[in-house]
Amino acid sequence: MGRQDHADGPAGARHTPVLLTRVTELLAPAVADPGRAGKPPVLVDATLGLGGHAAAMLAAHPQLTLVGLDRDPDALALAGRRLVAYSDRTHLVHAVYDRIADVVDDLGLGPVDGVLFDLGVSSLQLDADERGFSYSRDADLDMRMDPTTGPTAADVLNTYPVPELARVLREYGEERFAGRIAKAVARRRADAPFRRSAELVELLYAAVPAASRRTGGHPAKRTFQALRIEVNAELDALRDALPAALGSLGPGGRIVVMAYHSLEDRMVKRELATRSSSRTPVDLPVELPGHGPEWRLLTRGAETAGEDEIGDNPRAASVRLRAAERMSGDAA
Repeated sequence: MGRQDHADGPAGARHTPVLLTRVTELLAPAVADPGRAGKPPVLVDATLGLGGHAAAMLAAHPQLTLVGLDRDPDALALAGRRLVAYSDRTHLVHAVYDRIADVVDDLGLGPVDGVLFDLGVSSLQLDADERGFSYSRDADLDMRMDPTTGPTAADVLNTYPVPELARVLREYGEERFAGRIAKAVARRRADAPFRRSAELVELLYAAVPAASRRTGGHPAKRTFQALRIEVNAELDALRDALPAALGSLGPGGRIVVMAYHSLEDRMVKRELATRSSSRTPVDLPVELPGHGPEWRLLTRGAETAGEDEIGDNPRAASVRLRAAERMSGDAA
């Protein structure tokens, strides 16, 4: 779970970005200089983080213009420092990735040539104790990717009715004991509201059966994932962002998406499968004009990180990469 970047200074992670070589390889044909239609190529990094993938792409393609989006203002500031040598070719925007079409339109840069999504929590967020994303370190129950707006994880725990909280844990965390945990949360918050992550971890150790703890990993993992997704409306944003991103790409444009849990990956898989399938009825012997596939898949299934990368960077273990290219023809 999570994006990995390497940056100077204490806020930087200790690893290179996940699947960096494969990402740059997949995007290169779409953003190769001098670009199509006589204009410099444009890449949208919809999840900029600390700018690791962006820096590699800008270094490899001297005419490339980068649009970097991130909802986290701290990430934007750090990425801006990292990419300062390319400031004349970068546009860094404080925005959630479901606004990708609006951002591209506002900058007058569409259609674009490449889009990259590196989903999940970033190293900056996960490694900053005060953000509350990690169940291994006590912190305020915040979990907002944009700490300037919206409800916190504590707000969810302290205010959601038991059925709604159970739904969040079940759907977003795929937590088998969602109902039991939600009821335990309600009993605990009746005495005192949740404020710190250690309070929630303690409750989860008590609520999750010992047999499951022995075989199912840390008892807090699924609940923390579910709360993070709910707080940041991640799946809702991705549901809107995928068609917006695909619609912003011109013919020959490419999209690369890295997901870190099955909910995201299934959503990406469905969207790309639909776009890469013929719309001609299966019982017709010939392809109907205008009904052919709009996209072609660039990966066979989902690609994963190799053993060497996982050994260097354990957070790459769960990554699933999918990519597609827009075929020539009318816009989707």
